[in-house]
Amino acid sequence: MLMLNKTNWTPASFILSGVPGLEDIHIWISFPFFSMYVVAMVGNCGLLYLIHYEKSLHRPMYYFLAMLSITDIVMCTSTIPKALYIFWFHLKEIGFDECLVQMFFIHTFTGMESGVLMLMALDRYVAICYPLRYSTILTNPVIAKVGLATFLRGVLLIIPFTFLTKRLPYCRGNIIPHTYCDHMSITKLSCGNVKVNAIYGLTVALLVGGFDILCITISYTMILRAVVSLSSADARQKAFSTCTAHICAIVFSYSPAFFCFFSHRFGGHTVPPSCHIIVANIYLLLPPAMNPIVYGVKTKQIRDCVIRTLSGSKDVKSHDI
Repeated sequence: MLMLNKTNWTPASFILSGVPGLEDIHIWISFPFFSMYVVAMVGNCGLLYLIHYEKSLHRPMYYFLAMLSITDIVMCTSTIPKALYIFWFHLKEIGFDECLVQMFFIHTFTGMESGVLMLMALDRYVAICYPLRYSTILTNPVIAKVGLATFLRGVLLIIPFTFLTKRLPYCRGNIIPHTYCDHMSITKLSCGNVKVNAIYGLTVALLVGGFDILCITISYTMILRAVVSLSSADARQKAFSTCTAHICAIVFSYSPAFFCFFSHRFGGHTVPPSCHIIVANIYLLLPPAMNPIVYGVKTKQIRDCVIRTLSGSKDVKSHDI
């Protein structure tokens, strides 16, 4: 039953309906969600363990990878457990404040994911274009500062969302047709003026996404120029191979993000709601699940550390840019 505060029409709780139109197969949808979540948690926790205990991985590239792993863990943990409760136990109710907290974590850490990918692009740029100065440019204090700045950027830009959303009156029911609380889904239930929310949301998306994509594009343009100018084909291949895992991470992160962004704003009724919601969950699940796999396969030093850890051997040696 919908319970409202009579003074400001704030619901006591929301109902997350899951994937509308596919309620009969929620149990089947849950299996890939659960599997990818387990892969994400095991993979990212494994990466953090390796980076912490392997001295050979105490380098800027792997510190940024640790930031990405922490971000991925928080990002998918903010949504998937609640989605599984909906699919398995039909526990669809979520408190109003709890919903806002979930929204805050989702948007903060998706923004941080984009920021860390941008920092990793800059890391590859410095490693390839200024290899002799790599360790002096990207010192531990510098890495800590840019990581903190990326986190604070996400927090400070998303905090206004919570206040803008909390002030709205909600008189269009309390059922959110989604598996988690996001800003757009919540504001659709409001009967108040959401123009400020819409403008601020679009501005933040363009500022964060636009700035990060611009930096990534400039970094890889400079990297490409530097790689092409190398005289040896082997040197070109080795230099560019160090970027392969990062390029895959960018594709896994931005592809579903672009789909969600443009389909919400320009797709209208052409894209089914169930498709929106499944892709939105893939957006939060695919990067955390695939990043550890891609970096484990494509990065020789991590691969060798995994082999050494599993075999208990100390003889495996590797060299990586």
